[in-house]
Amino acid sequence: MSESTEVIREILNTIHADPEHRTPALLLLEQGESRYLRDLKLNFSSILNSEYLSQKEIGLLALSIAVNERNDLMISFFKKFAAEHESSQEEIAEAAACASLLASNNVFYRFRHFTQKEKYSQIPARIRMQIMMKPVTGKEFFELMSLAISAVNGCEMCVNAHEDSLIKMGATEERIFDAVRIASLITSTGKIIF
Repeated sequence: MSESTEVIREILNTIHADPEHRTPALLLLEQGESRYLRDLKLNFSSILNSEYLSQKEIGLLALSIAVNERNDLMISFFKKFAAEHESSQEEIAEAAACASLLASNNVFYRFRHFTQKEKYSQIPARIRMQIMMKPVTGKEFFELMSLAISAVNGCEMCVNAHEDSLIKMGATEERIFDAVRIASLITSTGKIIF
């Protein structure tokens, strides 16, 4: 067995997937004996630990990104990971809901930002966002998930607004940075394993 195949099996075992599972992208890396597979493995394992986020928060944040990226393997893994670290079914559902809500917000506010027309800022959004008012995960953590999803989706206006809210709530820059780091690694892993 090649080193690449061995590393792929280790990654897939970590996420409780069939060790023989291959995506077209994973096959390219395996057939090319890519050194990147070692980076992918180490990057993914670094998601599971943080000085600034609890294991429960990591699970919920990662789940929200996996839902945003429509990655079934990651959704399954992080749903289980979140549940194993004391996340309730309501909190797990809210992580998925956050991804859905932010998908609409990111498109809408990115449009407003890109066009830079005052008129569009005056027209009501008419997007229902009640979940943001009393999130079961708490206001600060819901903002953190919202920021991470907005960073993945590339909404500058949303990133700035959520980051500002988090700082005002007392979140540290290190906590914010780590949430975005985790979101970036879930996204990059999801390009290869889905």
